[in-house]
Amino acid sequence: MYAIVEIAGQQFKVSKDLKVYVHRLSNEEGSKISFDKVLLLDDNGTITLGAPAIEGASVEAKVLQHLKGDKVIVFKKKRRKGYKKRNGHRQYLTQILIEGISATGGKKAAPKKEAAPVVETVEEEVAPKKAKAPKAEKATEQVAAAPKKAKKTDSQE
Repeated sequence: MYAIVEIAGQQFKVSKDLKVYVHRLSNEEGSKISFDKVLLLDDNGTITLGAPAIEGASVEAKVLQHLKGDKVIVFKKKRRKGYKKRNGHRQYLTQILIEGISATGGKKAAPKKEAAPVVETVEEEVAPKKAKAPKAEKATEQVAAAPKKAKKTDSQE
């Protein structure tokens, strides 16, 4: 069983006993947390979709620790100008342990149904086109009846 849940503005695919690093949460270490914004649930092949979230479903987690991520170096340079800037950044993170996924409520995704009356509308569209066809033939007859210019031959020049 897994779920796709939104935590601190990001979406994560989580399952039971999984450790996940998320953006810093305000909860204390060792506290329990519940995430209600579950977007998708998969229970042994039975998929439940939310619109946008599944009502009644939640993911229970425990805050393990607060830490800082790896350092990322940002280096900017413009060649032949003598411009160099070096900057570093370490993201504040929280490590959480997923303790359980509760799947109460929600609607299951139904297969899409095909529409059968498509054939009838096609026949209705064909009939008006036949009525318009004689008007188009009259226009082509008028163009055909117009006098044509005589082609120049080598002897006429």
